[in-house]
Amino acid sequence: MLGDVLGLDADQVAAYRDLVAAGSATPAGFAALLSIPVERSAALLDRLAARGLAERDPAGTARYRAVPPARLRADLVRRRHQARLAELELAALEDVHRAASFGRGARDVVDVVRGPDGVRDAFHRLQRDAREEVCAFVKGPHLVVEASENTAEETAVARGVRYRLLMERSLLDAGPDWFDEIVRGLAAGRQVRIAETLPLKLIVVDGEQALIPILGDPGVTRAGALLVHPGGLLDAMTALFEAAWAQATPVTTTAAAGPLDDLDVRILSLLLAGLADPAVAELLRTSLRSVQRRVRRLMDLTGVRTRMELGFEAARRGWLDPNQPLAEPRHGG
Repeated sequence: MLGDVLGLDADQVAAYRDLVAAGSATPAGFAALLSIPVERSAALLDRLAARGLAERDPAGTARYRAVPPARLRADLVRRRHQARLAELELAALEDVHRAASFGRGARDVVDVVRGPDGVRDAFHRLQRDAREEVCAFVKGPHLVVEASENTAEETAVARGVRYRLLMERSLLDAGPDWFDEIVRGLAAGRQVRIAETLPLKLIVVDGEQALIPILGDPGVTRAGALLVHPGGLLDAMTALFEAAWAQATPVTTTAAAGPLDDLDVRILSLLLAGLADPAVAELLRTSLRSVQRRVRRLMDLTGVRTRMELGFEAARRGWLDPNQPLAEPRHGG
């Protein structure tokens, strides 16, 4: 399966697995490990390097290091997003073709919004007209509408419109002020999840209209958007959002009843979203030692040995989902 997805033959897949297990190897050492001639070992390592699966030692030695599998997973995520974008494009073409077949114009399917002012007006209008729910992919950069300028969102939330915001993890690189905005948003009733990457910016309102901001070269002066009406493209974008939402990491900032406080659940949420301890400490304005001490206490409390197990146990106990009943701790027997 890995070979089919990445375009590798069986020998390359097997060699990559062996190099991952070894960590690093010279052609001679790899040859001894696989019981093959050195010439074949060197050729395999060169092919792995050419396919982005191995890297030469930067010190200039003949040693090769396996590219971490996590990097390949990120590549698979990008490919999946590209496939989804291709599906969206095909859906749009199908709608245009269908409209043409019935004597309708393309404007019945998609309107093109031109210029930053037009995009800004459409963005605010959709939210002002929202009745039940707004779903959005949130990723940087914010070139047309800054988060602080989105007053329509505050008004919609105040009148009971539900917001589900799926944020790209790189937004957290903006620092603790951005995370403070997430905390305030959750307190106001928004739902927020974090994804490793998102394929595009998107807002879907009541399942009836969607806005896809686009940016032409050379920048904001060429900004535009697609305003999508009911049809196959809108259905595809709604399905894309739901699929990404289901796979993303929920953000929880307030502890439910139980042994955790608010800082504990915030640490767990950010760790499960893939942030390293120093980044978590910075976002929460606390010390690295405090983060590590709390994680250690939670691992001891749950009786687990790894952070992966801690994440599973936290989810099972409902620590990160205020709507989930708290499960009883497991007892050894």
